[in-house]
Amino acid sequence: MTSQEDDGHQTYKVIVIGDYAVGKTSLIRRYTDGFFTPSYKLTIGVDFAVKLIKYDDDTSITLQLWDVAGHERFGTMTSVYYKYAIACIVVFDVSRDTTFEAVKKWQDDVNSKVSLANDQPIPMILLANKCDIPGITVDTEFLDDYCKKNNFIGWFKTSAATDTNIDQAMRFLTQHIVEVAKTTNVRRPKEDATFKLDTEKEQTDPPEKSSSSCCN
Repeated sequence: MTSQEDDGHQTYKVIVIGDYAVGKTSLIRRYTDGFFTPSYKLTIGVDFAVKLIKYDDDTSITLQLWDVAGHERFGTMTSVYYKYAIACIVVFDVSRDTTFEAVKKWQDDVNSKVSLANDQPIPMILLANKCDIPGITVDTEFLDDYCKKNNFIGWFKTSAATDTNIDQAMRFLTQHIVEVAKTTNVRRPKEDATFKLDTEKEQTDPPEKSSSSCCN
C-alpha cells in the first residue's frame, strides 16, 4: 500500500483519445472547469488537466486526464503519453462516420502500448460525442453490441455543449478504476506530474453532418 492510499488520497492517470476534432478537449474542459466554448485550441501532442473528486467519506481521488492529439495515433510518442494509464476514454463524433471507424484502431494502439500490472487491458469507455447535433440518431442497440464484442466497459452519448452525460460517464469510469485498483498493483503517475504543450492553434468547430454505421 502506498502513502497515497494510507492518507485516503489516490491519483490515477486516464488517457483521452480519438480522432481530430471529436471534442476531446471540450469534454475535458466541461468536466474539469465547468464551461464550454464553441472555439477550441488544436491540441499539439498532449495536454493535461486534473479533476479532484471526493469519492466517499474516506477517499479522495485525483484524476489526471491526458488529452492526446488526434493525429498522434501514428506518432512515436503515444507510448510515452500512455505510460501509467489505468483507464482510457475513446471519443468519436456522432456526425462523422470516419471517427467511429477509427475507434478500433485507437483501441488497438492503446492495448499494444499499455496494460495493467497483471497484463490485462486497461478499462476503456466509449463516448459518442456531439449528441446535441440536430437530426442525428444514435443506434443504442448497435453500440451496446459493439462494446460487448470489443471489450469496452460501456458507452455514453455525450455533449460538452449541453453538458450531457459527462459526469455520469466519469462516475461510471471512476468506479471501475477503483475496483481495478483493489485487485491489481497500480502503476501510479507522480502526484505533481505535468506535461502541457502550449504550441496550440486556435480553431473553430466546422459544422459537420454525415451518417455513420452507428449514427444517422
